[in-house]
Amino acid sequence: MVAELAVSPHVVRRGRGTGLILVASLLFGCSGALGKPAMLAGMSPEQVAATRIGTSALVLLAGVALFRPALLRVRRREWPLLVAYGLVGVAGVQLLYFVATSRIPVGIAILLEFLSPVLIALWTRFVRHVHLPRPMWFGIALATVGLALVAQVWQGLRLDAAGLLAGLGAAVCSAAYFLLGEHGVASRDPLGMVTWGMVVGAIAVCVVAPPWTVPWALTTHYVDFGPWRPPIWLLLAALALFSTVLAYLAGISALRHLPASVASVLGLGEPVIATAAAWAFLGEELAWVQVLGAAILLGGALIVQLNSRAATAAPG
Repeated sequence: MVAELAVSPHVVRRGRGTGLILVASLLFGCSGALGKPAMLAGMSPEQVAATRIGTSALVLLAGVALFRPALLRVRRREWPLLVAYGLVGVAGVQLLYFVATSRIPVGIAILLEFLSPVLIALWTRFVRHVHLPRPMWFGIALATVGLALVAQVWQGLRLDAAGLLAGLGAAVCSAAYFLLGEHGVASRDPLGMVTWGMVVGAIAVCVVAPPWTVPWALTTHYVDFGPWRPPIWLLLAALALFSTVLAYLAGISALRHLPASVASVLGLGEPVIATAAAWAFLGEELAWVQVLGAAILLGGALIVQLNSRAATAAPG
């Protein structure tokens, strides 16, 4: 049994890890454009999240049970990590982000959630005692400035304590998603970890939004989506299969090749993609300052990537 659960030996390939995290960012970044039509039609954000995670859990559980059932076997000592990953890295990020966006501007909520690279850098430096080179800190700061421009955080700024706490909570959960994933893939296959994490996350989010409260009749309505008019159920299916199942698999697989401190910064491309997807499919305008912010953000992420090898140096 131990042999079945062990992760097969693999060669660390930073290029592959970078490609995987960029794919994950692309897929995660499209989730807002895919889910927003359902919310505009009358579904609550919590109901969209419950549908998204629940459908993803069913697809993963059925697929793994049929084709790789050995991955569903879990040793007792592994359950705490899997439960934490599901509660925090799957359910926690989305639910807290939804709470934040309901109380503070979306731009502020995005900025708060994507402060996770800073939290991971602090964890890496002061808990793991790993030295991070100065250019890497500069790249993180530059990426954060670019993110603020993409999110246009100055629009509609107002103070709401509960909303700000929820946004900071989403950042903590996002950081935990990378750190727990990095730890988990050292001993488990990424597919098995994502499957159980999604099941745990689905149970948690369905407590907040039970399936019988979802207005399923709305999913047959047709909505505008770029040049097309698909039914809402098709967009929700794409949200589950592409922006959740494949996105989580790509993201956690990347952590077999990249440290969390690097992967989290490269993941900052997600808000850029989200903004571009909203412009392309929902008609939301893309301001020039957002394009500038995207360039600054990507420049910061590149600096982090170029200096990432030094982040694994001897403890400082």
